[in-house]
Amino acid sequence: MKNLEAVEIWYVTGSQHLYGEKALRQVAANSRKIVAALNEGGRLPVKLVFKPVMTTPDEIRQLCLDANNTRQCGGLILWMHTFSPSKMWIGGLTALRKPFLHLHTQFNRDLPWGEIDMDFMNLNQAAHGDREAGFIHTRLRLNRKVVVGHWSEADVQDGIAAWMRAARAWHDWQSAKFCRFGDNMRQVAVTEGDKVSAEIKFGYSVNGFGVGHLVNAVSAVADRAIAKLCDEYEQCYEVAAELRKGGARHESLRVGARIELGLRAFLKDGGFKGFTTTFEDLLSLKQLPGLAVQRLMADGYGFGAEGDWKTCALVRAMMVMGEGLPGGTSFMEDYTYHLAPDGQLVLGAHMLEICESIADGKPSLEIHPLGIGGKEDPVRLVFDTRTGPAVNASVIDLGNRFRLIVNEVDVVKPPQPLPKLPVARAVWKCRPDFKTACAAWIHAGAAHHSGFSQAVTTEQMEDFAAIAGVELAVIDAKTELRAFKQQLRNDEIYYHLAPGLGRT
Repeated sequence: MKNLEAVEIWYVTGSQHLYGEKALRQVAANSRKIVAALNEGGRLPVKLVFKPVMTTPDEIRQLCLDANNTRQCGGLILWMHTFSPSKMWIGGLTALRKPFLHLHTQFNRDLPWGEIDMDFMNLNQAAHGDREAGFIHTRLRLNRKVVVGHWSEADVQDGIAAWMRAARAWHDWQSAKFCRFGDNMRQVAVTEGDKVSAEIKFGYSVNGFGVGHLVNAVSAVADRAIAKLCDEYEQCYEVAAELRKGGARHESLRVGARIELGLRAFLKDGGFKGFTTTFEDLLSLKQLPGLAVQRLMADGYGFGAEGDWKTCALVRAMMVMGEGLPGGTSFMEDYTYHLAPDGQLVLGAHMLEICESIADGKPSLEIHPLGIGGKEDPVRLVFDTRTGPAVNASVIDLGNRFRLIVNEVDVVKPPQPLPKLPVARAVWKCRPDFKTACAAWIHAGAAHHSGFSQAVTTEQMEDFAAIAGVELAVIDAKTELRAFKQQLRNDEIYYHLAPGLGRT
């Protein structure tokens, strides 16, 4: 994936000097064994790094400051092996700017009932040491994930892994740059937003560039590079005969390749992690970028159509969360519905820009009229999406805060072929059902653009929202519309009052 830095998570164990140096040596040895086993278990996507056992307020504060100032540190896992008085942690936790997970576990799985003595009890006190820690986390109003169970259990490791993926995505957003070619699609509200608030809240920046900058980059592409990329297309895709070398419309494929190479060079030179385009501002570009966008997304660049920078950033975050997992992630749009009473479905697509990472089989590379934009017919990849569970997510700017909405869906095969629809597409059933999901989505104010993923899970999105400190609205199999609407009303009050609660 482009511009994805290596990240590590620090494993931090709490104790105190009350139990003696021998006990502290054992605490450290046990923690090292846990870290080694978790790293070797193959379920965690990010390396765990053992840190010395924390026993004093000064040690804890320094560790938290070191975490803040260590770029590759993506967050902390905290565990109280013994009783670690939580007043010791106030100075460090109030200074900490990295996310953390609270692991409520203990070194031994089973109690040695016939051998338990007070030395054993003093050493293995996570049962109440972690409760002491939990109090101070709550008292300080700190967002965190709590994972409970023995560290060797698969579901415990999977819970840690989900949080790690969210933490890595959050880390990726910090100082990320997103490029906006042109402006927002005219008169559209939901794709607008406060870029200053977003940078304050999320850590990434969005800056606009005239499409002329892209035109210059496209014009600078060498002919030999275009020919090489066209050869690559013929190896990777089922290329329509008219687009192949010697075909009647091969020049259109060369135009698409030129746009991809120019856009790729511009993004690389600027260190961008994503970009937006709009068909209302193409200047002298001969085609609306379609194939180029699809392939750049497959390399990990976030994308939002019509100037939608919030979805662009979200797609990038979801790509990072899903890195290495089966399935893919793409920009998506709820385009049209199948409203048959016996099977209501959503047809998701866009004009051109759906990522090939979600394709079912080898995509075909075709050329067709677009009907809008006033430019030459663009080349694009055409395919159906793999069946199976997925999530659709939208982030919106409500003025006083951001809201993240997630709908769980199930991708199905189209009931009939789509021979005249020359775009990539996905057909899905909404959870819990079409009417409830669509009403909830609309009540929540979610956009018509979304991040769509068959790799990312709702748990990961929930962890990400907690790290970001934003409102989360989940639409899943358990959603009941009356309760969902009430939760939105409750959130209006909570997010109005929460900033005033602070760490009091």
